[in-house]
Amino acid sequence: MSNHGMSVIVRTVTRFVYGLIILFGFYVIMHGHLTPGGGFQGGAVVASAFALLLVAFGSAGLKGRLNLHWLQSIEEVGALAFLALAFLGIGTAFFYNLLANSGGFLFGASVPAGANAGVLNAGGTVPLMNWAVGLKVMTGIAAVAITMLIGSKKEETE
Repeated sequence: MSNHGMSVIVRTVTRFVYGLIILFGFYVIMHGHLTPGGGFQGGAVVASAFALLLVAFGSAGLKGRLNLHWLQSIEEVGALAFLALAFLGIGTAFFYNLLANSGGFLFGASVPAGANAGVLNAGGTVPLMNWAVGLKVMTGIAAVAITMLIGSKKEETE
């Protein structure tokens, strides 16, 4: 056992599944306008990968890999992107879906009437808002987990 208490098995499995968890979280974010899920749910999944790293390797094993200031900056980018997308269609209404059915390359494809056809390039600003919320949630929850770990380590040393 190492000095942080996790076995080689836990650390090895973490190295293997960490990337898969992040990919699945990005999948949930990307398909949120077509299936159950979206920015919040996918962001929470990605943040769980960060929490898994903290559990498996401890704060000492993550030095240089996760930076609180970097996470806070990404969280702020997510919040500003969400607000910018909300104001994008302000000429019509706040949160107006300006890109939907515009025929544009970026999420502007027309959706056929009827059941969900699964057109990934549809949804207008909704998929972009999912990504903005996903950035905010994944970095916010990761920052909270890191802060809690740092706080618990300070209590152990006192």
